[in-house]
Amino acid sequence: MEKRFLSIEEFNQLLQQWNGESIKIVKHELDDLDETLLDLDSLSYSNNDNRGDGYEARHSLYLNGSGVIETTSHNYETLPKDFYEIPLEDSTLYEFDGSRFILSTTRGVYTIEIANNEHYM
Repeated sequence: MEKRFLSIEEFNQLLQQWNGESIKIVKHELDDLDETLLDLDSLSYSNNDNRGDGYEARHSLYLNGSGVIETTSHNYETLPKDFYEIPLEDSTLYEFDGSRFILSTTRGVYTIEIANNEHYM
């Protein structure tokens, strides 16, 4: 299946179907590449209209659940909180290629996919 762009509503509807799944989130921001494995319980969003420092995103997507983040090659540490936050912008692009979501912001690119046979604990 080829990539297609989604509205935030379409993205939310499709990703909601992955609740209960183990997912892999890869963040590529500047020269930083992080991989997180998470047991997705639910999604939530926040609206941060009171951001004061210019760094905090206006909106955020929270992937709620327990998980781990890769610190070095194949070494993982437990996430400090039971969620993974993705900062969203009005200009965020949402794509789906049939097996993974791609979120592109001015700060970075995030991919979300089912974590097939990925073991971390």
